[in-house]
Amino acid sequence: MVALCISVLALVPLSTAPPAPAPASPVAPLAIQDEDEEEEFVDKRPEIKEQLAALAGHIKKRGKQDVEAIAVIDALLQEFPRSGPKDRASIVKGLDACFKQKRQETSEGVRDNGLFRAAAVCLGQMAPESVKPLIGWIGHKSHRKDLTLQRDLILSLGKTKHEDGLKTLTKLLNDDQPLIQAAGAEALGEYEGIEVKDRKEVFHELLKCLMRVRAKIDQDPNDIIEHDRWNVISAPIVTSLQRLSGHNEYDAFKWEAWWNNNKKKDWDEDEG
Repeated sequence: MVALCISVLALVPLSTAPPAPAPASPVAPLAIQDEDEEEEFVDKRPEIKEQLAALAGHIKKRGKQDVEAIAVIDALLQEFPRSGPKDRASIVKGLDACFKQKRQETSEGVRDNGLFRAAAVCLGQMAPESVKPLIGWIGHKSHRKDLTLQRDLILSLGKTKHEDGLKTLTKLLNDDQPLIQAAGAEALGEYEGIEVKDRKEVFHELLKCLMRVRAKIDQDPNDIIEHDRWNVISAPIVTSLQRLSGHNEYDAFKWEAWWNNNKKKDWDEDEG
């Protein structure tokens, strides 16, 4: 199994000091299987346990060791694809614990959220184990006001492409915050590979969201709030409509006409 792993060390710089390296331990050899057999990995590795213990220690230092914590998160991200089921569950549990910590705000009311963002981004590559934690932290009272973090969590849930995320992401299309609506719309575009019947349902929800805002603007051209909402949500919705349908369109009313003409067709076979 091969997985694309990205570094999160530069996600949000927390200080000018270089991050401390994660605890160094030799990587356990992977079990070698025939090509036609399912690949298996050595599970419950001591080095994973050591890294998780180090992470737990760093995150409890009230932000003073968040750079070191992010370095360990990055190391765990690299290990996750070649981990067994118990280690995978433990890694996700370790990242989930990051969100239970508290971080102080500056005098301007800006919270130090680098640790949370790093964990959120990495969880997007740890499905299916990470799906439940991601859903749990989206809109959670501890982090609800941090829209940057909420966007990371929402996009990561989309990247899991897991069916359990669809209900949560679709519900976000009705959120009061345009940035949350936009993130939900963008994340739903990740489901372009699901069955066409389900894809049409997602498409329709996105289109209804787009047309609701368009209708409010048409009813009251001076509605600044809805104009601002349109400016935030229209582009990600249109992009996801394109991904889900395979059709290129930009005007909201043309999308509505296209849907009416094509909603009963097989999008995987028919064009236009």
